[in-house]
Amino acid sequence: MKEEQEDLNEWYNITLYRLVEVAKKVSSKYTRSKVRKAITSGFEYVIDELLNSQAANDKDKERYYKAIIKTIIDLNQAEGFIIAISNLIKRMAIDHLHIIGDIYDRGRFPDLVIEKLKKFHSMDMQWGNHDILWMGAACGNEASIATVVRICARYNNIGILEDSYGINIRPLSTFAMKTYKNDECISFMPKVFESNKYDDRDKENVCKIHKAITIIQFKLEGQMIKRHPEYKLDDRLLLDKINFKEKKVLIDGKEYEINDSNFPTIDPNNVYELTEEEKEIVERLVESFKNSPKLNEHMDFIYNKGEMYTVFNSNLLFHGCIPMNEDGEFKEVEFLGKKVKGKEYFDLINETINKAWVSKDNKNKKIVDIMWYLWISPDSPFFGKSKMATFESYFVKDKEMHKEPKNPYYYQVSKEETCIKILKEFGIQDLSCAHIINGHMPVKAKDGESPIRANGKLLVIDGGFAKSYREKTGNAGYILTYNSYGLLLSQNKPFESVEKAIKEEKDIISELIVKKAEVVRKSVGDTDIGKKLKNEIQDLQELLKLYESGELKQIN
Repeated sequence: MKEEQEDLNEWYNITLYRLVEVAKKVSSKYTRSKVRKAITSGFEYVIDELLNSQAANDKDKERYYKAIIKTIIDLNQAEGFIIAISNLIKRMAIDHLHIIGDIYDRGRFPDLVIEKLKKFHSMDMQWGNHDILWMGAACGNEASIATVVRICARYNNIGILEDSYGINIRPLSTFAMKTYKNDECISFMPKVFESNKYDDRDKENVCKIHKAITIIQFKLEGQMIKRHPEYKLDDRLLLDKINFKEKKVLIDGKEYEINDSNFPTIDPNNVYELTEEEKEIVERLVESFKNSPKLNEHMDFIYNKGEMYTVFNSNLLFHGCIPMNEDGEFKEVEFLGKKVKGKEYFDLINETINKAWVSKDNKNKKIVDIMWYLWISPDSPFFGKSKMATFESYFVKDKEMHKEPKNPYYYQVSKEETCIKILKEFGIQDLSCAHIINGHMPVKAKDGESPIRANGKLLVIDGGFAKSYREKTGNAGYILTYNSYGLLLSQNKPFESVEKAIKEEKDIISELIVKKAEVVRKSVGDTDIGKKLKNEIQDLQELLKLYESGELKQIN
């Protein structure tokens, strides 16, 4: 911008006036003290003066206002001031941020997302299935690690492992190029996007890595399932159902043709046994994942900021689903030897994830294995489908077998009475303004799907920020904003070029999908924070009474 402006000072002047007006608007609901505390750039006094001067009604103030801005420009401080007031605007515009899960596994730079969130002043997170998968990998679970690497290869995102987290992929790459030297690995072609194209040699390497780690994953998963019969995942033991001669696999009592018959590392007599080279690769990957400082720092952040669900201002936020039966009743699930359902199940999972992360260095393998179970089990609230058809999608020709039927929750929750039952289950009393805020299942807006369901009681905000989902959804994600007037749900259009947008002064294009106004405008006192403040005020008033009556003495 500086290089292209003919009169840079004039541009600074206009921009500063605009930013100050925006800053006034977004900070108007906050106390002067809170606004001052939010400015951390050294411009606190100047910004405070500009925000609180009434230029429109007072000629002297108007001259003072102009003089301040002119001085900022004359002292070559305009650039720093623009950054400072822009940061203040962002801070004041969003008081608290909720992330409804799944930072990992689709976009190219989840590490940068985490770094951004770490600096955010106030946020919480409801874990998604992909976040749980990465936490399980960081805990050292072998099947989770293999799955993470496979997904990175599938989406051509090996860079997140090597460049961002220092995970050593070279042994796997060398093994893959040697083992599948003459294999085109057609079924393992990674998804290619404009932002991450690569040459044919790289493509060949990624394909072979993709196949090698996929076979390793199936072997490790088989070992997990056999080690934990209580998981009841025997239907996912499919390597031993392959007829290698006839190129068929037996699934649910029926044979299906497979599209690949080159399995040089599989021993037909012991299909789930890793070769010596595969064992060494897995050992090295486990060491890399467990000992990556940056990965552990990021997973620690997700662990500390995250939980299964959040109840906030009468809204229930969670990522996946609440397992249900066909009749809409909460499904009773056996988990860690206990029979649980609904909120009790969520609370037990939350407690278990906390134990798994805390005990990851104590080699408590059983509790760490639970992280993988939560990723893949049909009874897991993170997954919510009858099977994870990873094997079928790679090897079975019949595309009907690629489908993953959803838990009854996903059609039951479209009924208002089901949503009300769920809200009551999680202790929400005021149902007039209560909602379920759900993620996990991308809304196919291009096919006419709506994110608003159950007469407005359910809002599904997973529209797919990542490019890999945009063809499926037809948009670039949803943003749900809650303020004193009500709820605003916006659908984002794909954001093509940040550089172009800055130069042309364009913003992300969003369409307002719903504006749900409160019957009576809410004040701070009506929110969870307001209720907490009222309790604190009541406590202080009680203390004051005790002091004034002489029951409580001042200690010098």
